[in-house]
Amino acid sequence: QVQLVEFGGGLVQAGGSLRLSCAYSGRTFSNNAMGWFRQAPGKEREFVAAVSWDGYSRDYADSVKGRFTISRDNAQNTIYLQMNSLKPEDTAVYYCAAHRSYRSYSVRTNDYYYWGQGTQVTVSS
Repeated sequence: QVQLVEFGGGLVQAGGSLRLSCAYSGRTFSNNAMGWFRQAPGKEREFVAAVSWDGYSRDYADSVKGRFTISRDNAQNTIYLQMNSLKPEDTAVYYCAAHRSYRSYSVRTNDYYYWGQGTQVTVSS
């Protein structure tokens, strides 16, 4: 059974930092792009960051560029999202996801097939 489990969410003041982790099990995703997405109340799920299977390509939403960093550790079956200079508008449920295709790369939500259950991030002003 494939599982992706996110850790590290919580409540933080504006300007603070959080580090999200996503551990996956049940199969390897070392040949799949991985991504982070988020969904705020009343809004659609949106792309936050993605990293290619080999770690060489990374993309970020304009709203988080320069503040968030995505990384992966294939040996540990884990991906991370370091979030700095957090803003109240970053408040959302954050999901990690694995791309559906072998060694393909994109940032489209529909291209990601395996999803975690999400972790809440709340940034107070």
